[in-house]
Amino acid sequence: MRLSIKGLALTAGILWGAAMFAVAMVNLVWPTYGTTFLEVMASVYPGYSGDRHVGQVMIGTGYALIDGGITGALVAWLYNRFSGD
Repeated sequence: MRLSIKGLALTAGILWGAAMFAVAMVNLVWPTYGTTFLEVMASVYPGYSGDRHVGQVMIGTGYALIDGGITGALVAWLYNRFSGD
């Protein structure tokens, strides 16, 4: 069985982007929620500071969409490469 590289890239990108968006939006309502997670993401994504602003939520979500997509594509490619199918 082979994995769809495009399918897994889209799925992983959407899921990781949605997770980042959800945590950042909840953090706007409850300032203590997810602060450690957002600080870690700020150390990984250049240009994202983790500040409590809608603009920063969009920047972090954009990075997460791209990051998840690349990771999903890489996982599918590696699986297909080593699965022997």
